[in-house]
This record gives sequence, C-alpha cells and structure tokens, in this order.
Amino acid sequence: MPSPLLPITNPSSHHHASSLSSLASSPASAVFGSKNGGAGGGRGRGRDDDPIANLLISSPFDDEKAASVRPLLSRTSSYASAGVAPAAAAAPSSGLYQQRRRRSASENSLSSMSDNGRHQPLGREVADATSTRLGWRLLKYLGVGYRWITRFLALGCYSLLLMPGFVQVGYYYFFSSQVRRGIVYGDLPRNRLDLYLPKNMDGPKPVVAFITGGAWIIGYKAWGSLLGQQLSERDIIVACIDYRNFPQVTIGDMVKDASQGISFVCNHIAEYGGDPNRVYLMGQSAGAHIAACALLEQAIKECGEGESTSWSVSQIKAYFGLSGGYNLLELVDYFHSRGLYRSLFLGIMEGEQSLQRYSPDLVARDPNIRTAVSRLPPVILFHGTADYSIPSDASKNFAETLGRAGVNAEAILYKGKTHTDLFLQDPMRGGKDDMLEDLVGYIHAADPEARAKDAAAPPRRRMVPECMLKLARAVSPF
Repeated sequence: MPSPLLPITNPSSHHHASSLSSLASSPASAVFGSKNGGAGGGRGRGRDDDPIANLLISSPFDDEKAASVRPLLSRTSSYASAGVAPAAAAAPSSGLYQQRRRRSASENSLSSMSDNGRHQPLGREVADATSTRLGWRLLKYLGVGYRWITRFLALGCYSLLLMPGFVQVGYYYFFSSQVRRGIVYGDLPRNRLDLYLPKNMDGPKPVVAFITGGAWIIGYKAWGSLLGQQLSERDIIVACIDYRNFPQVTIGDMVKDASQGISFVCNHIAEYGGDPNRVYLMGQSAGAHIAACALLEQAIKECGEGESTSWSVSQIKAYFGLSGGYNLLELVDYFHSRGLYRSLFLGIMEGEQSLQRYSPDLVARDPNIRTAVSRLPPVILFHGTADYSIPSDASKNFAETLGRAGVNAEAILYKGKTHTDLFLQDPMRGGKDDMLEDLVGYIHAADPEARAKDAAAPPRRRMVPECMLKLARAVSPF
C-alpha cells in the first residue's frame, strides 16, 4: 500500500513546494547580505548552494519524503537478517511470527506518522525555522555582552511600568470596531497595514500614513496603536504600515515596503472613507528615516525618464518626522556608542558604501537632484532636546538642508523631552499633549470647523500613574 506521505499522491504537493520556495527566498537572501534582499534575492541560487534554503525547503519536505519512500519490505527483511534468521533454524514458525509482528508495527508506525503529518501545517514548520534562523543571525550581530543584557533588563522594567497603558491600548487594538487590522497592500510577507477610523464617518476624513519605528529590527504596525487612537478621536484616519525588518531584509526592501504601503493608501483610502486629497505621511524614529527615504526616492523617480510610479509626492500634503535620524554618516558612530553596533548597523544599511544613499539629509544636498528635492511637500520635524537615542540636531540639520533646497521645512523642538516622551509617556499622561496639538493643528489648518472641534475637545484621560511614568523615564533604555 503506497504511503500517503508520498508527494506524488498528494495533489497539493506542488503547491506546498512553491509556497516554501517563496517563503524562504526573502529570509535567505537577507541572511547572505544580498543588496536586493526580499523576495528576489535568492532566485538564481540553487538549493544545494544555499544552506538556509536547504534548511527551510529541504528539511521538512525531504524528511517526510524519505520516510514515505523507504520500502516496508526492506525494513522487515533487515530485521529478519539481523535477528530472525539465526532463530529460524531452531524455530521457523516463531521467526515467521516475529517477522509478521515487526511488519505490522512498521506499517502502523508509518501510518501514524502520516496521520500526524496531516494535522501539522508545513507552513508553520517553515515559519518556525525562519524565525529561528533570523534570531540566530541577529544574535550573531548583537553578541551577548554586558551592555545588551542591561538594556534588555531595562526594557523589561520599562515595559512593566507602562503596562497599565499597554493593556488599555492593546484592548482597544484588538476589540475596537474602529480598528481594521491586517489590510493587505502587497504580496510579500508583512505587507499589511492597520486602519484607525473615527467614530463619526460623515464625510471624507484626512489621512495619516504612519511608518512605525523599531531600530530597523523590531518595527511593527501595532506600535502605532496609541497614535492611531489619539488621532482617530480628532476625526483623522491613521494607516499604520507594516514592513519587513532586519535580518529578514535590509534597508532597501524596507523602503520598498513603505513605498508600496504609501501607494495603497494614496490610491485606495477613499474606499475606507478617507480623503485622497488630504493624505499626510508620518514616521517615528527609524520609521521617520524610512519614510523620508521613500519620499525622496519617489521624487527622484518622478524626475527620471521612463520611470513607472504608482503614487506621486504631489499626493502627500505634508511629511511629519518624529524623532528621526537623517544623516547616517554622522549617526553610525553615535549608534555604536549607544549599543547599535557598527557591524550590525552597516548590515542593516547594506554596507558603508550605502550610508550616503540612505541618508536623506545628504541626498537632499546633491545639486544634481535639486529639481526632485523641490517637489517635496512641506516637511515638519518634531524632536525632543533630551533625546539620547537620536540627537535633536538630526532633525534641525535636515530642516535646514531642505530649506536651502527650497522646501518649506521646519523643526519643532520640545525642551527636555526624550525619545519616548513624545510618543509614549506624554500620551499616557493624559491632559494636554503639545506634540499632538501641533500635529493636529497642521492637519486641520484649512478646516475651521475641525479646528473649532479641536478647541472644544476634552483633555485625554490619564492611562498610567505619574510615579510610574517618571520611573519608566528613568529606566528607559531608549
């Protein structure tokens, strides 16, 4: 009886194999430092040449294949030759009985393997193997030194102190009818976005396309839940765009993911009640850097000949950068001193030769693309002066560079605010939030009715006690 595990008897085997290849291609190319990264990096590489593809593609499938292809007869005959044959001379009937028992046990064992295999999705095995490989790759960069151990401990304490706020935000994220989670904007892994909709959808609403931070390593769309909740209370739709992180991909593919998400928002937000003529782009920390790169890259494409584009910088009313870094040549050594080691950072940014290419501040200084830079929408950069993760000079210098290139740009600095104050602690404190009021003021600048509603809006309630906020600020690793 043929084994049910044989691929030739399974109608979906070809589908599984192709799915595995597509799932494995992106992580494999990222791990080997492919400049292209993403889904296309490993297409030309054979299975035997790529150890990670070999792990992800060969192992689960080939193990099943090997188990099913082994003939049952050879298994029983090997038992017979090793143990039954000597006994057969004295007791042939007993040897035949033992042989039949072993054959039955072998069939039952393979049948059990087949039944269990049906209940374990192959995609889950691939995902687990991918996560393990990417985790080891990241640990190779980070090392297990004293600095990272203390930072992880500090992060744990920080998260614990803010847990009352995180619980409330998490409940809103998972159970509010105003949140549309996991809207697909592309074909690649993590090409998803979340929408935060106002309660009152009586007309087209302004939209903020938001790229979350996470040091290019732990970025995730849910990190924008608190901002989404705040802005949706002011009749503003927020689209939190997810993107692939390092070490799955490098910066080039992060920018591509962000650009594709922005394109989806610009071209489809009207289907969700948004106003396509009032789309704003915003990013926080690493997300601010990625969003700025995507915006500049799009402007350069529009000035090129024969470049196909799916969205235009003219569709973006303004760009808001929150606590971002825009000159990587100046930041690489600073990040190293803060624990984002040079080797890791250069791996994220595709090598030292690519630092200038992915530095919006430096790109905007190039006189050869002045026409492209002049196409940029107004740029407003928010930053705290006590930010030790990314110094506030990063935003100040970028605004000055853009101003010299003819862009309407300004940097708004908040005295004494840290990297997380503006994004987490201040919103969880409740009451008046200066950065939020400035942001909403820009978005509603041309809407007198919305400005009147903003002036009458009640203060936000406190989410975390003040003593816990102060302790969280003191232990924050950011």
